[in-house]
Amino acid sequence: MENIKKLIQENNLISSGDVIGIGVSGGKDSMALLHYMQNLSKQLDFEIVAITIDHGIRENAKDDVNFVMEYCKNNNIRAYKFKLNVLALAKEKSLSLESAGRQARFEVFENMLKKGIVNKIALAHHQSDQAETVLMRLLRGSGISGLKGMSVVRDDKYIRPMLKTSENAIWQYICDNAIDFREDETNQESEYNRNFLRNEIFPKLLTRWPNAINAILSFADLASKDDEYISSQVPTDAFIVNDKEIKIPLSYFIYPSPIVSRMIYKALSSIGINKDIEVRHIDMITNCVQKSENGKKIDLPFKVRVYKEYDYITIINKQKAKVDFVQNFKLGTIKVSNFGEISVKKVQKMTPIGLFVDADKLPKDAKWRFKRPGDVFEKFGGGTKKLKDFLIDKKIPSRLRENLPVLASGNEVYAVAGVEISNKAKVDQNTKRIYQIC
Repeated sequence: MENIKKLIQENNLISSGDVIGIGVSGGKDSMALLHYMQNLSKQLDFEIVAITIDHGIRENAKDDVNFVMEYCKNNNIRAYKFKLNVLALAKEKSLSLESAGRQARFEVFENMLKKGIVNKIALAHHQSDQAETVLMRLLRGSGISGLKGMSVVRDDKYIRPMLKTSENAIWQYICDNAIDFREDETNQESEYNRNFLRNEIFPKLLTRWPNAINAILSFADLASKDDEYISSQVPTDAFIVNDKEIKIPLSYFIYPSPIVSRMIYKALSSIGINKDIEVRHIDMITNCVQKSENGKKIDLPFKVRVYKEYDYITIINKQKAKVDFVQNFKLGTIKVSNFGEISVKKVQKMTPIGLFVDADKLPKDAKWRFKRPGDVFEKFGGGTKKLKDFLIDKKIPSRLRENLPVLASGNEVYAVAGVEISNKAKVDQNTKRIYQIC
């Protein structure tokens, strides 16, 4: 276990004054980490806080939580306990119990971090966990990026001090220090994917190949180095990022596939998508670029939507629901959901900024609203077109058209916010009242 201190110092995982939250289930791994970190805290000048969670899946889970709390009380360790309903979360979001449990657990951790109770979270993953993770990702179809396994530190706040520690070393530490722990009975149930690998596959692998875990870890290390180099070659200078949306130029997809795949992963990561994206999803995006017509859209996990829009591929993390709205046309500023603000003011003359209408040419019943089927628009210089066709000519992406405010009377559109004014409302030499729209 002494390699833990070395790993922490070599990777600067902990600084003096840190408050480290430790995820403690009561099992041997987390109890060993808790015990070791308490002793190490005195040497490196940091504080530990235990975080124990009842996921609401097992009847005995509350006993495990009570065991952890009692241990912390007896050893002067500050501790927090939480009760979750993972079964309900899994049903609500159509997730496996494994995925729902992980999501709920990390929500607890994130709340602890946001509230400033802790500034880092230590997790008890070790060498065997790493080998299982690499093999699971391989079976799920992950690329090289996924096969490098878990990192020692993630997002500068999640640390894995035992990631280079063997299961045998942990067990020896438990015995040498007479550390009590709880055994989760579900660990023996192989219906969960990780348990199946742990209970059914790895014992057979180790019987035939005793060095299997080290071989997998060695492969993961090589994959990490290869991925780091290839990722350094990924072009990102022309990415356009806006909140949870990113645009990638189609011209970037001429690069070799290892570059393209990492480019897509990096784009997804930049808008908060860091999991459950597999090689097949990357292939879906590249096929969309190469073979689909403009306007094509595809859906990925976690409500990620991808559009092929003229010269770009646009990836959106969260589809915003369309909200219907109708507002009278008047001077002042109004807020439009999923669009922004529209400001209307009276001016004496036109300037390069904004759109300008002849207020006297607008019908009295003209209102702001979203576009509707049957809307028409008269272009400058004459010629009426369907509004949809006009917006296509203007290269307005289809996903934006739905939330684009228009000023209309009936199906006659007099202005499209941020885009154009109808010929029927244009300012001319006879105009007396000029309204600026911006």
